[in-house]
Amino acid sequence: MKRLLLVDDHPIMRHGLVQLISAEPDLQVCAEAGNAAEGMTAAAKQNPDLVIADLTLPDKHGLEFIKDLRALHPDLQIMVLSMHDESLYAERALRAGARGYLMKEAAAENLIRAVRRVLAGDIYLSDKMASVMLELLSGQRKTSASAGIDRLTDRELEVLQLIGSGRGTRQIADQLHVSVRTIDAHRAHIKDKLQLPDGNALVRYAVRWVENQQGSVK
Repeated sequence: MKRLLLVDDHPIMRHGLVQLISAEPDLQVCAEAGNAAEGMTAAAKQNPDLVIADLTLPDKHGLEFIKDLRALHPDLQIMVLSMHDESLYAERALRAGARGYLMKEAAAENLIRAVRRVLAGDIYLSDKMASVMLELLSGQRKTSASAGIDRLTDRELEVLQLIGSGRGTRQIADQLHVSVRTIDAHRAHIKDKLQLPDGNALVRYAVRWVENQQGSVK
């Protein structure tokens, strides 16, 4: 029996996943968590075979959560199940330490297939994203790092998302447990990489980007 830990801040989503996974005779949900801190505690106590995690968590970005999990549990298999566009986040999730990426809009049978693939030690991506990754590796496609938003680091992307969600510099610093000076540095790097002239342009860009992200999953 393979034991799975679910980390998602939406109870209804977790309930649906439990029902789906429990229908499989060899899969069991051993614990649930609503945020990254609970997920870290559950992973230590329950020793699951696989963690299925969302990227949008209330206390920490999912990419940072994956890195933390990987650092403490290097043999733990991790899979992302998220509403966020795989074209932007799948590669980042794999670099962080995940072994699979699936969008929440995917069919139920795809989820079970992805779970089994990752549990077997393989990497799971959608056919479309797998093709993109192969082209990147073979040099047939220019790396995404050359284009716009993909030039940002994971932390810079997290800061951009928080700016676009209406957070001020002090609020972002408090949430990420860093200094205001660090956030100011991130803002400056983001402006440079996105070629934005000033702070107001950064805020406008961030708000539009967050709105577009939300609109793409409705």
